[in-house]
Amino acid sequence: MEKRQGSDTSTGSGKSGWLRRWWPLPAIALLVLLTAATLRLTKADTSATAAVGKDAASRPVPVATQPAVIEPSFEVTLAALGTVIARNTVTVHVRVDGELVQVAFREGQMVRVGDLLAVIDPRPFQVTLDNALATLEKDRAQLANAQVDLERYRSLIADDSIPKQQYDSQVALVQQDKAIVLADQAQVDSARLQLSFTHVTSPINGRVGLRQVDLGNVVHAADANGLVVITQIQPVDIVFPVAQDRLPAVQRRIASGAPLKVDVYDSDDRTLLGSGALLTTDNQIDTTTGTIKLKAEFANRDGALFPNQFVNAHLHLEKIDQALTIPSAAVQRGAPGLYAYVVRPDNTVQLRTLKVGPTEGDRVQVLAGLTANERVVVDGVDKLRDGAAVEPIVPGSAGTGGDAARRSGAGGAARNGKKSSGSPPGAP
Repeated sequence: MEKRQGSDTSTGSGKSGWLRRWWPLPAIALLVLLTAATLRLTKADTSATAAVGKDAASRPVPVATQPAVIEPSFEVTLAALGTVIARNTVTVHVRVDGELVQVAFREGQMVRVGDLLAVIDPRPFQVTLDNALATLEKDRAQLANAQVDLERYRSLIADDSIPKQQYDSQVALVQQDKAIVLADQAQVDSARLQLSFTHVTSPINGRVGLRQVDLGNVVHAADANGLVVITQIQPVDIVFPVAQDRLPAVQRRIASGAPLKVDVYDSDDRTLLGSGALLTTDNQIDTTTGTIKLKAEFANRDGALFPNQFVNAHLHLEKIDQALTIPSAAVQRGAPGLYAYVVRPDNTVQLRTLKVGPTEGDRVQVLAGLTANERVVVDGVDKLRDGAAVEPIVPGSAGTGGDAARRSGAGGAARNGKKSSGSPPGAP
């Protein structure tokens, strides 16, 4: 019995040792099978992705295009933010001291030269004038009496009835009385002038501002604020800057004697406020901004322009006949310089370098590099390269083309109305 038990124990120990030696083999085999399956799946996914990528690479790029057109009259304008400047601004001060007894204007009223604005109490000045007139009359009477005596002495001196010295003294007295009369006349004129200053009148044509002094106050010639400010707004001037590189063209037009029209719009650049003509340019360029100021004159008959108002000025610089133009969005800038993608008849694009002229609004003149009716890409240039296949689309069309238009438009919305920053092959 003891031997059997011992035999069983040794047999169990042998089985356990075998299991301990060989149990990793099934796990290793399972791991190998899983790895092989993973590799097959990865290879299949890679092949599918490569096929999809190859298909996507060969798919035409949806783009929006527009043709190059010839405009019979392409007008070039310079736009800038301008400021309305009053032709003349006058702060009306009183010239004599006294009580303000009448205000003859309404705030905001249009006045002309000589219109009555205010009246200062004239009574003290009238008294001074009356006193000067009385003195003048008294001295005139003395002069008349001295002249009568002089005539009498002249006849007596002829008969040698009076001494020559007495006659000479009378002549001097007449001259003295004449000088006194002249001084009295000057006093009368001064008193009359001071009296006229009690009626304050407008020195210019213009619009009256807000009243600075109320009725009943004592005003002085030395007051800092004055009675009211008058600004001449008919006509009115507008000052606006333009880039210094546009100055030669402006000077050529001014030298030719041709009038340059200037239109002004409100702050939103939508409502036309008036039209005028360019007067002149400033005499120096602002080195901090690289611009020069221009001044234009406006009749402003409707009073739509106010001094110190900010407006958008548009200077009509020139008109170009039969100008070849394309949308500004089609013009790109990169290593070749200025260029555009031109759609060929086989729906592939060609990178074409351009020489452009002035820009007006969303159109730019093409001087070289394009011909009329050639179509250029205006949206969707980000993925284009020279020779790439494209699918010209009409924005908003139904079906696949419409979806492509919306996809292309999503990328080009940020460039709406602006030049794209796309670059050609090899561009930095």
